[in-house]
Amino acid sequence: MQAVKHVTLVGPMGAGKTAIGRQLARLLDLPFEDTDLVIQQRTGVDIPFIFEKEGEAGFRARESRVLQDLLAGPACVIATGGGIVEREENRSLLKEHHPVFLLDASIDSQLARTRRGLHRPLLEANDPRAVLESLYLRRRPLYLEVASQVVVTDNRHVKAVAGEVLELLRKETPQA
Repeated sequence: MQAVKHVTLVGPMGAGKTAIGRQLARLLDLPFEDTDLVIQQRTGVDIPFIFEKEGEAGFRARESRVLQDLLAGPACVIATGGGIVEREENRSLLKEHHPVFLLDASIDSQLARTRRGLHRPLLEANDPRAVLESLYLRRRPLYLEVASQVVVTDNRHVKAVAGEVLELLRKETPQA
């Protein structure tokens, strides 16, 4: 299916954007890009280090540049960081480059998935649940603003979710 240039996945941390994005890219025979991984490749350091040295604002500026570059480049599946929708410029870009899928996950799912040891600077707090709840309440309307479709990932296998996204994509772009 080559009718779409980019397929972008947004959603909270722990929703499965990276795993589902990789699987979807295989199904579509497209390259896969993860904005966080691209940032790490470009800087040579991990995300927590960037947060420590540049703060969240510095990281978000890098994230915006990466999103612009990926959307201006060749067709691919893009998994974004959970906070990419915080900046108006990113939301505008995402709305211009549909399809954008919101991979939605409950706070319980997010908490279970983010406990697996990945370093997530925003969750280095005494109460990760409270942080996730606060982020979800603030960001969910922004995800909905940019998303063309919503897919719930709770208690679902990566292949099943990627398959659902593929079917929704086919309905959105029937010529493909």
